[in-house]
Amino acid sequence: MKQFTYTITDPVGIHARPAGLLVKAAKALDSTVTIIKADGKSAAATKLMALMGLGIKQGETVTVTIEGGGEDANAQALEQFFQDNL
Repeated sequence: MKQFTYTITDPVGIHARPAGLLVKAAKALDSTVTIIKADGKSAAATKLMALMGLGIKQGETVTVTIEGGGEDANAQALEQFFQDNL
């Protein structure tokens, strides 16, 4: 299992557009990706409504876990995705 933390910089947090992009990126990987908020709530990165239901706002720090498949490469790809889009 690989994981990294990221502080959301998007002014409106993880809303519909970036959540949709994240779901698409996560589905393209051969790993299970989970987004975990500081309060312990979590959602699979492939579930759009669950992600939006977390209500992640700008300035909040999330933990992203990557399990199975090519964890190292997938973790790097997702970390770059977060920097570029969130």
